[in-house]
Amino acid sequence: MIRLRVLEILKEKGKTKYWLYKQLGMSYQNFSKMINNQTKSIRYENIETMCLLFDCTPNDLFEITEE
Repeated sequence: MIRLRVLEILKEKGKTKYWLYKQLGMSYQNFSKMINNQTKSIRYENIETMCLLFDCTPNDLFEITEE
């Protein structure tokens, strides 16, 4: 399973979920599903924005788990 590591990155960067929510401009329902790994897709636009905000690559945003 591929998992989005956004909560860990937010903690490392000292940012809040609310800050990221405002930066992405998504609906709160979709944002919540995305950060809690309950979605089946994430728009490239959102991946790009998170990479720019966190100064990272897509490889840093995701991890593969055994689940």
